[in-house]
Amino acid sequence: MQKTKTYGIALTLLVVLLAGSCLLFGSADIPCSEVIGILAGRTPTNESWAFIVLQSRLPQTLTALLCGASLSVAGLMLQTVFNNPLADPSILGISSGANLGVAFVLLAGGGMTSFVTTLSAAFVGAMLVLGVILLLSGFIKSNVMLLIAGIMIGYLISSAISLLNFLATSEGVHSFIIWGMGNFGGVDVERLPWYSVVCLVGLLMAVSMVKPLNALLLGQRYAENLGVNLRLTRSLLLLATGLLTAVTTAFCGPVSFIGLAVPHVARLLLGSSNHQVLMPITMLCGSAVALLCNLICMIPADGGMIPLNVVTPMFGAPVVLFVIMNQKKIQHFN
Repeated sequence: MQKTKTYGIALTLLVVLLAGSCLLFGSADIPCSEVIGILAGRTPTNESWAFIVLQSRLPQTLTALLCGASLSVAGLMLQTVFNNPLADPSILGISSGANLGVAFVLLAGGGMTSFVTTLSAAFVGAMLVLGVILLLSGFIKSNVMLLIAGIMIGYLISSAISLLNFLATSEGVHSFIIWGMGNFGGVDVERLPWYSVVCLVGLLMAVSMVKPLNALLLGQRYAENLGVNLRLTRSLLLLATGLLTAVTTAFCGPVSFIGLAVPHVARLLLGSSNHQVLMPITMLCGSAVALLCNLICMIPADGGMIPLNVVTPMFGAPVVLFVIMNQKKIQHFN
C-alpha cells in the first residue's frame, strides 16, 4: 500500500510538471511570467499570447491528459477481459470504425470537409462498430471468439477504407493521412467540455468495474462462483472501453501504442495486477505519457508540430518488446 501511495504521489507530481511544461513551452516563444499571468487572469503584454495560451495550449494539454488516461484504462480492461497482454483499444475494431467514418467523409468529399463533420463521422463510425460488438457479445459467449470477431470486423473495415482510398482524389487521401497521424490539438475551448464529460463518464464506469475485473483475474468460473454476472460484466466493460476509444479517436485521431503499452508500465511499477491500485496508477501513467508525447510533438521551433503517431511508437514499441520477452514474469503478478 505504501508503495502504491509513493508511486501515486510521484506520478501526480510528474503529471503536474508535464502539464505545466506543455503550457509554458511551444512553437511560440512566450515568457513564462506572461503565461502564468494569463492563466491567473491578468492582462498580457501581447493579446495574441493570451489567445495562444487559453485557446490552444490549455485545451491541448487537457485533451492529452484525458486521452492518455482514457486509452490506458481501456487497454487495461481489455487485457484483463480477454486475458491477452497484447490487447489494446483498437483490437475490437472500434478505432477502425472511427477511421471508416472519417475516410468516408474525407475521401468521398475530396478532403474538403469541416472539423465538425469529420468529428461526427468518426464518432458515429466508432459507435456503430461498438453497437455491433455489443450485439455479438449477446450471442458469442467465448471471449476468444468475440476477440476474433472484433479482429475480423477490423479487417472488413480496412478493406472498405482501402477501396475508398483507391477511388478518392489525391487531396482526400492526403487529408485522411494527416488525420490518421493523430493530434491532441483538435479540441477547442467550445468542444472541450463535451470531450471531458464523455471521457470522465467512461473513466467512472471503468473505476466501478474494479471488483469484477479482479475476479476475472482468477478465471471466469471462479468469477461466476463469486457471483459475478459474466455477460453483464462483459457488456459493461465493452461499453466503457468502446466509449473511451470512440471519443478519443473521434477527437484526437487513432492514437497508437498508449492503450497497449501503458498498462504494462503500471504493472511493472507496482508488481501487481490488483485493479484497485492498478487502475489509478494506469490513469496517471497514461496522462504522463500522453503529456510527454505532446511536449515532444511541440519541439519544432518553426511553428509546426511533429505528428503524434510518430512519437508514440518510440515509447510503446520498446515496452511491447519487453512484455513479449518477459511474458511469464508479467503473467505471475498478483
